[in-house]
Amino acid sequence: MTRRRFVLIDRDGTINVDKHYLSQPEQLELLPGAGEALRLLMAAGFGICVVTNQSGIGRGYFGLAELERVHARLHALLGAEGVTIDGIYLCPHGPDDDCACRKPLPGMIEQAVAEHGFDPASAIVIGDKEADVGLGRGVGATTFLVRTGYGRAAEAKGTQADHVVDDLLAAARLIVAG
Repeated sequence: MTRRRFVLIDRDGTINVDKHYLSQPEQLELLPGAGEALRLLMAAGFGICVVTNQSGIGRGYFGLAELERVHARLHALLGAEGVTIDGIYLCPHGPDDDCACRKPLPGMIEQAVAEHGFDPASAIVIGDKEADVGLGRGVGATTFLVRTGYGRAAEAKGTQADHVVDDLLAAARLIVAG
């Protein structure tokens, strides 16, 4: 296992504006402060991975080729902000499919650990839904719920998150401050 700690971040509603079944690159829009947040984490030595449920694929709304173009744009937008992410992990299955990768199940984190060799219990998981919090809690990671995307609604229903913050930048600042 590497000593490098990783932050695993939900995509829609956390890094970018949540669009209903985002499938076209031109639909992708970073949330304010997302680039700065990821730069702070990078500068502090954290690895960064995106973990995203993409049930639109399983439902037949779009395919992997469209998603790859969306992710190419994500890399380009983040690159323009001086950010490089270590990986994007996705679950293409619908909520009723029997898979081990749909959040809150740990499959995407297991893939990231296999590729990057970090301890998931020392990781940090950030997202705007309770499924993101459940993903982190399931592997013993520290969890953040952001109030962007669906976060305010999740907070109102009650959350098991270790921290609740306004956005990704607030989470990054708290993480970097220790």
